[in-house]
Amino acid sequence: MSRKLRPHLAALAAACSVVLFTAACGASDPDDAAHASGEPVAGGTLEAIQLTEPRSLDPAKLNNTWVHQSLVGNGLYGALITNDTETLETTFDLAADFSTADGGATFTLELRPGLTFTDGTPLDAAAVKYNWDRLLDPAVGSEAIRQASQIATSEVVGPTTLHVTMVAPNPHYPEAAMASSMNWIASPTALEKGQEAFDVNPVGAGPFTFSEWRRGDVIKLEKNPDYYDAPKPYLDAIEVRTVADVNQRANTMLAGGADLSSETNRGNILKANEAGLSTEIVSTGGGLFMGMNFRQAPFDDERARRAVALAVDAEAVNNAVYKGEGLVPLTLFPEESPYYEDIPFPEPDPEAAQELFDELATEGKPVEFTILAYSTVELKGVAEAIQAQLSAFDNVEVKVDALEFVQAAQRVTTRDFGMAVTSAVAQDPDFALWTSFHSASEVGNVAGVNDPELDAALDAGRIGTTLEDRKAAYATVQQRLLDLNPGIWYSRATPSLVWDEKVQGVDVYTLGSIMPEELWVTG
Repeated sequence: MSRKLRPHLAALAAACSVVLFTAACGASDPDDAAHASGEPVAGGTLEAIQLTEPRSLDPAKLNNTWVHQSLVGNGLYGALITNDTETLETTFDLAADFSTADGGATFTLELRPGLTFTDGTPLDAAAVKYNWDRLLDPAVGSEAIRQASQIATSEVVGPTTLHVTMVAPNPHYPEAAMASSMNWIASPTALEKGQEAFDVNPVGAGPFTFSEWRRGDVIKLEKNPDYYDAPKPYLDAIEVRTVADVNQRANTMLAGGADLSSETNRGNILKANEAGLSTEIVSTGGGLFMGMNFRQAPFDDERARRAVALAVDAEAVNNAVYKGEGLVPLTLFPEESPYYEDIPFPEPDPEAAQELFDELATEGKPVEFTILAYSTVELKGVAEAIQAQLSAFDNVEVKVDALEFVQAAQRVTTRDFGMAVTSAVAQDPDFALWTSFHSASEVGNVAGVNDPELDAALDAGRIGTTLEDRKAAYATVQQRLLDLNPGIWYSRATPSLVWDEKVQGVDVYTLGSIMPEELWVTG
């Protein structure tokens, strides 16, 4: 597979806009560009940082984004589908094609011929069907059920050909599939042995093979000598460590303790650039928001949601948690996006907020709720900053439950919260927005939004085949989200990478998913 190398960004301007489509921010260092354009060098070990420890190495339980385990997933299993994050044009790796001829009602997946897993069994259409079918089993516990459940049926029609019929037409489905663990196919023979055995010996067809996993410490991968796209991979080995703490990640990279790191924090990106490290941000629309639970009081009343939206100053949250270095979204899509509409999120209006709080209290509905927060420094900080702001109002009582990831995720799954952090991070707008806000999205619609006009607009955006049609649909989406107030939008997502001068060939697809076969090191 031939893919262009991305430029190293020598400087990141603080005001660099995050847009729906990727845009390079800053200037490239000529020396770095010359390095990256040279011939790859074989050998060496990459020391890398990921942000979250996996539950299992079963691809169904990994997540294909920069904040999860994209480097490990792509290393062990390769990628079926990729894209150019600047143009969003779909490209391919283990797959040769994944396309529709009927407006997204059905798709045909074609695999490269002759692919094999490292246990010698074929990576064929039957293997893909096996992997995709098991994602639908709630007992597997895969977050990719949100993407996989869009497929109604699948049929193997040849050794390398899988035909799928969708629950409803979606011509933009490949973008959703690649951003999930649907993109990673493991050996059915190995999976049949059970999770414990699989985690000791995970089997894929990716550029690297499994060497060792010391939980809480390191995952070691070794070069796959039989990888289909020789002479890739160039590295002999990759060692991946989990560093969840934002300050520890920055300190590790600045001290030379790692060669490459995923990153979420804009402050860390600025520090990296100031230190002469290279960085890249995959730009997005949407972002992170504190979702308000429509299913229960107080947020089953639109006035309570509107009151909180008017009471909370997202810029003050940014200052308190991110030292003012985050980017607070003013609209769902930024001005550079083709889907931008001048439909701003509510600005703080304390007087109007207090009037609504008082009105609700008079009716016997004082605004009392709990913010469910993950125990990371940043997410706990966001919850506490919102709690502090709301404490200045009468007739409002807010508690914060800061839990470890597994406990918090369970509470979100059972919808046991008043407010909780969630996201709608968009490249193509369809999957993120439909999943987060459509009433039929049982798994992803954390806030419980149920609005027929919004549903119709999301459906129209999904099936639209022209920019004009989709732009009109998403204009309605933006207006309905403003009217409904599903949450407090407090930060654009920053799918980011930081790497040192010896790392070359950095290339990503979808939401910052790293392509390890392209990496090589100098020195």
